Amino acid sequence: MPSRRLFLQRSLQLTALAALSQAFPGYAAERSKVYPFTLGVASGSPRHDSVVIWTRLLPDPLNAQALAPMVYKVLWEVAEDEGFKRIVNKGEVFALPDLAHSVHVDVTGLSPGRWYWYRFIHGDAISPVARTRTAPAMDAPLSTLKLAVASCQHWEFGEYAAHRHIEQANPDLVAFLGDYIYEWGPYDLKHPAKPRRRDIESSNLEEYRARYAQYKSDPQLQAAHHAAPWLVTWDDHEVCNDYGNERDERLDANFILRRAAAYQAFYEHMPVRLHKVTVLPSQFAHMRIYERFDWGRLARFHVLDDRQYRSPQICAKPGRGGANVVTQAECTSRNDSALTLLGAEQEKWLAQGLASSQAKWNILTQQTFMAQTNLSNVNVDGEGKFWTDGWDGYPAARQRLFDDIEKHRPSNTVVISGDVHTFYAANLKRDFWKKSSPDNPVLATEFCGTSITSNSRPQERTDQIVAQNPHIKYGRSDKRGFMLLDISANKMLTQFVAVDDVSKADSGISTLKSFVVEDGKAGLVSI
Repeated sequence: MPSRRLFLQRSLQLTALAALSQAFPGYAAERSKVYPFTLGVASGSPRHDSVVIWTRLLPDPLNAQALAPMVYKVLWEVAEDEGFKRIVNKGEVFALPDLAHSVHVDVTGLSPGRWYWYRFIHGDAISPVARTRTAPAMDAPLSTLKLAVASCQHWEFGEYAAHRHIEQANPDLVAFLGDYIYEWGPYDLKHPAKPRRRDIESSNLEEYRARYAQYKSDPQLQAAHHAAPWLVTWDDHEVCNDYGNERDERLDANFILRRAAAYQAFYEHMPVRLHKVTVLPSQFAHMRIYERFDWGRLARFHVLDDRQYRSPQICAKPGRGGANVVTQAECTSRNDSALTLLGAEQEKWLAQGLASSQAKWNILTQQTFMAQTNLSNVNVDGEGKFWTDGWDGYPAARQRLFDDIEKHRPSNTVVISGDVHTFYAANLKRDFWKKSSPDNPVLATEFCGTSITSNSRPQERTDQIVAQNPHIKYGRSDKRGFMLLDISANKMLTQFVAVDDVSKADSGISTLKSFVVEDGKAGLVSI
């Protein structure tokens, strides 16, 4: 006998299908042989009057070619209520095989600062119902914002319990800061005990699509997407480890083709807008992801891309590209003023955004830890040891950013980061070797989140790093989890939230540490 839950689900589906004849006159729902919404739905890139909603038709997450290469019609609805009695926008869109039968709808004409519900329909199959919202209007009174921040979710290294707790935190917005997938690891969901080996590395469009399908099949990740809209950017593993611009670790002459495939797969699976509407694979090689989002006058998010436009990492290992750990004596070119992490155009764009911002909080939403991280036990300027893949590999570019912050004085600059699989809290200043002073003030605060699952260094080593870098006030690398930021006009409260056991899908959580940044006072306060 079918369970009561399945009976209720089917009843709700039949009720919804009956309503389609009113919402879409003449629509005849064909019987679906298989359920096509196995990857769930998602929304993102919210503005005061619009939001992007997404899904992908794929009956079997382990078979990326499960659908015939033809065009499918998909209906969509957005409503003011979960029961879809007050539909505010609707339409139809076509899922194209050239884009893996993914669907992106930029829903416009919405009211600012309110929640909505949305769903998709294909044949008689109805997607999960999910919740999204618009940003407040620019002239709205300052309110509050609950922001969840996550990054780095290697499939083979743990369960996605953190995403269930993100959903339960009831955020207004989720910021995901890169490494949504990892390009390597076993695909097979049916043999989770398979040893962790760096094999089956994605290199073409079909393989990247399969990797995303595997990751997005997880119900707890889907639940986090269903809870709120997301702001997303990428880091390296959406393509391959430590790539920089058009150069990878292997110095592959055809790397740009691989990057194009990876960027296309990213678009096919994320609720983002394209700046140039295209389905030509070659044009995805230069897909712009950096963007600016205003949450009324409360917050401005400057979402950055530090991969696509950077100068390739300097002082790489012989015959290789990618990152290295170097001293200043070994790598004098590290301070070259020509090196850029964001590229000249994005640097200019960011400076303009900081200069024009009227927001109470300016949040640089980006991939990797910005604070100087001396890995040596010597705390003398010029004798430190640094990892070249992050901002420490581009100190002149970091100083240009700090110059812009000093020049334009945007209100309450806060940097949120990921990538390094460690909770860090730090104060940012022009000269990290010197104490804070009127001549060397704290310019901004940085909160770096640990990974959802990806592993990290031993805690003993992180303790040493914190001790060697006085501007880093806290470091925790032995825990996986996410950050929760409660933002108001007067303060920003940041909580470092850790799962108890990353190997358990039903793991509980605890708050490791909390910090406050007060309006008008750069720098963090431990509470």
